[in-house]
Amino acid sequence: MIDTNANILETIQMIEEDKLDIRTVTMGISLLDCIDADGDRARAKIYDKITQRAKNLVRVAEGIEAELGIPIINKRIAVTPISIVAGASGDSDYLEYARTLDRAARAVGVDFIGGFSALVDKGQTEADRILMSSIPRALAETDVVCSSVDIGSSRAGINMDAVRDMGEVIRETADLTGEAHGFGCSKLVVFANAVSDNPFMAGAFHGVQETDCVVSVGVSGPGVVKRALEKTPGASLNVSAEVIKKAAFKITRVGQLVGNLAAERLGVSFGIVDLSLAPTAEVGDSVARVLEELGLEVVGTHGTTAALALLNDAMKKGGLMACSRVGGLSGSFIPISEDIGMIEAAAAGNITLDKLEAMTAICSVGLDMVAVPGDTPASTLSAMIADEAAIGVMNHKTTAVRVIPAVGLGVGDVVEFGGLLGRAPVMPAHEGSSEIFVRRAGHIPSPVHGFRN
Repeated sequence: MIDTNANILETIQMIEEDKLDIRTVTMGISLLDCIDADGDRARAKIYDKITQRAKNLVRVAEGIEAELGIPIINKRIAVTPISIVAGASGDSDYLEYARTLDRAARAVGVDFIGGFSALVDKGQTEADRILMSSIPRALAETDVVCSSVDIGSSRAGINMDAVRDMGEVIRETADLTGEAHGFGCSKLVVFANAVSDNPFMAGAFHGVQETDCVVSVGVSGPGVVKRALEKTPGASLNVSAEVIKKAAFKITRVGQLVGNLAAERLGVSFGIVDLSLAPTAEVGDSVARVLEELGLEVVGTHGTTAALALLNDAMKKGGLMACSRVGGLSGSFIPISEDIGMIEAAAAGNITLDKLEAMTAICSVGLDMVAVPGDTPASTLSAMIADEAAIGVMNHKTTAVRVIPAVGLGVGDVVEFGGLLGRAPVMPAHEGSSEIFVRRAGHIPSPVHGFRN
């Protein structure tokens, strides 16, 4: 017989002591029916659809939060990639689309809106090129708009033309937001193998294969996992994996409950629960501390990648048992600025960009919220993107780069982002030039094992 009182007390402990929360409830909205040859009409349709569909999102999420006592940190919207929606308009600049998204998001009170995006893993249309060139001003001149570009996939290979261009886009975005040390780049992600049901920012967009409107949930819970491991000190790693699986099961059940309630009350479909462990800069909410609990003296030392592999696999196995609608990225995020253990390890030099790159072969995303010197050239940024894309393409997984050239700062300085974005020590990039490699452009072919059918 299930001990209901014990389960309730355990959930309360997870919330109050272990920092369990729902990181985001994200509504995905299709804008395909907003496409119009007249840009003004298209933007009016976009604004009307977002504000109509999402008008109750924040109220419903806050109601569930109060009813269940489970913190819901962010309420967000993801839309159809704007390069697809705007392509029919003939507009030569998509800044006004970004402004429309920003106004609509602020009208319904959400924290972020994602989907100022383009999918160019095989090649760019003219609409894709326009969107990519519009990103720097869009992120500099809006408040809550997030952008993403998918430049590679295991089936198509890596579009090195787009890789070259996105290094320049990041560089320009940093310069346009230089007074805030390149803060605009925190709202821009460059993907390989992007997924269309990701509820997390800055990379969320609503894929064309999705239904008209869905609600998806991203969970958190590093503190819950760490507390569970603390109860079995010195256990073998296979036993530790079982402990993590059980903790992941509990975390995911909470996410599914919230997602089902939100979808029902909003009258839309329930999408997925993303199982990713999403840390914050708060003490007690760190993926790095979970890895250290497994026996590492400090994250970044030898064994870190193996420990992360164990954590990621166990999280997915436990979550899949708890919920049949699992998607998104699902695994463990290792953002430098958003994880207190990663912040401290980077500041002490215990973790480097090279070690992070190795870890991204295992984790959910890639080089995430990494600050590099403010004068880092565009070609170096492009080369970072290419390296991460290669890991993703060769291993059939999602990888990404969200890198911030911290304008005006150098190695050893700290850039403050505030809120969930935390703070990041500026990490050194390699000084050897990648300029000639990046300028060769073209296409890196897909791997032979990418042709599965």
